[in-house]
Amino acid sequence: MSLFENKILLPKSELPKFWYNVLPDLPEPMGPYLNADRKPVSPSDLSAIFPQILIEQEVSDQRLHQIPDPVRDALSIWRPTPLVRAKRLENALGVSSRIYFKDESVSPSGSHKSNTAMAQAYFNKEAGITRLTTETGAGQWGTALAIAAKQFGIQARVFMVKISLEQKPYRKILMNFMGAEVLASPSSITEAGRKALKENPEAMGTLGLAISEAVEEAVSRPDTNYVLGSVLNHVILHQTVIGQEVKKQLALIGEKPDYLIACHGGGSNFGGLVAPYVEDILGGKDKITAIAVEPESCPTLTGGKFTYDVGDTAGFTPLMPMYSLGADFQPPAIHAGGLRYHGASPIVSSLLKSKVIEATAVSAADCFKYAQLLYRSELIVPAPESAHALAQTCLTALELEKQGRPGCLVFTLSGHGLLDLAAYQTLQANHSPS
Repeated sequence: MSLFENKILLPKSELPKFWYNVLPDLPEPMGPYLNADRKPVSPSDLSAIFPQILIEQEVSDQRLHQIPDPVRDALSIWRPTPLVRAKRLENALGVSSRIYFKDESVSPSGSHKSNTAMAQAYFNKEAGITRLTTETGAGQWGTALAIAAKQFGIQARVFMVKISLEQKPYRKILMNFMGAEVLASPSSITEAGRKALKENPEAMGTLGLAISEAVEEAVSRPDTNYVLGSVLNHVILHQTVIGQEVKKQLALIGEKPDYLIACHGGGSNFGGLVAPYVEDILGGKDKITAIAVEPESCPTLTGGKFTYDVGDTAGFTPLMPMYSLGADFQPPAIHAGGLRYHGASPIVSSLLKSKVIEATAVSAADCFKYAQLLYRSELIVPAPESAHALAQTCLTALELEKQGRPGCLVFTLSGHGLLDLAAYQTLQANHSPS
C-alpha cells in the first residue's frame, strides 16, 4: 500500500474563491464589542491598529467575501491541502469508523495560521502599512506572519511568550530566516512588559500579555498595525477555506462527516473547519457533532464563564462576548502553547452557548498516548496542539465502536511536530505508554 494512497486531493482550480462568513448563520445575534465604558465600539476605534477592510470583515453580515487574486495566488502555493484517510490509525485502534484528517501541516508555516496571515499581510500592504506587530504562543502564528510579511514586503516584530520561546527555540530561527524580529514576552520595550517584569522578574509570559505588548506598540506608531492569529471574526473568516475544501473532498468519495473535531485555543482552527457546516447543522440537513477540544489545564470553553472580557492582560482590546477564564488567568507552562489562552473566539463562544457545537477537555496523558500512536501508525508526529484533536478523535472512535455504530470522523492536523520533540520527551517522562 502506498503511503500516499489514501490522500484525497483537489486541483488548484478548486481552491475556494470566497471566504465564508458564518455571522449571518448564528442562531442568536452576537453582542457588539464594547469599549471600557461599555459602549459599542465604532469602526474608528479600531482604525488605529487595523486597516478598513479588516474592520469591515469583522462586522459584516455579507455571507461571502471574495478572496483577492494576490491572496489566492499566495494560498495556492500549498492549497488545497490534502484530506487523508487514516486507515493505519483505524487499524491500530481496532475501529470500524472512517477517520480522516485535514492536513494543514503542508503549509509554509506548518499550520493553518498561514491562511489568515497571507490575507492580513496583503490587506495591510494595500493600506500603506509598512510594519506589523503580533504575538505568538507556540510559534506557528508568528512563523506564518513572518512568512506572509516577507511575501508582501512588510517588516514584522513578533512578541513570543517567553516560556514558549524557551521550549521552542527553532521557531524563533524560522521567523528570523524570514527577516522578522522576535522578542520574548514580557519584554522591557513596552509599558505592559515592564509592568509584568516589575511584578515578577521571572514571569514566563502569557498570550494575553504578548497581545498587550503588540497592540501597545502598534498604537504608538503610524506606520505599524497589529495583526492577530485567532479569536477575531475576520480571522475565522479567512480560515473557512479549510471547511470548504473538506466539504468538496468528502463529496468526491460520497462521505458526509458525523463528527468534526479540532483543537481549540482562540478558535481559528476549529472555526475554520466548522463554520462552513453551521448552516447545514442548523438546517437539519446533516446530523453532525462538532467538538472543540482544549487542554484540561486551560479549559476556557469547558471551565470558563460566558461574559464580556478583554482579549489581553493590559486591557487594550475591546470587551468581547466570549467564554473566558479571566484576562488575568495564568495558564501552566504546557507545551501546547497555542492553546494557552484565557478567552475564546466570540463566534465559537456563540455557537457553544447556543448548543450548536460541543466542547471537551483532554488530558496530557491521552495527548501523548495518541500522538505516539499516530507516529507509529501513520508516520506523522503531530504538534502538541493538534494532538488534542487527535486524542478526542480516537476516544470518540473507540466509544462508537463500543456502541456498534461506526461513523465518519474528521479532524484537523496542524504544526510541525518534529519541532516539539522536547515537549514529547518531557511528557514521556511522566506518561510511558507501552
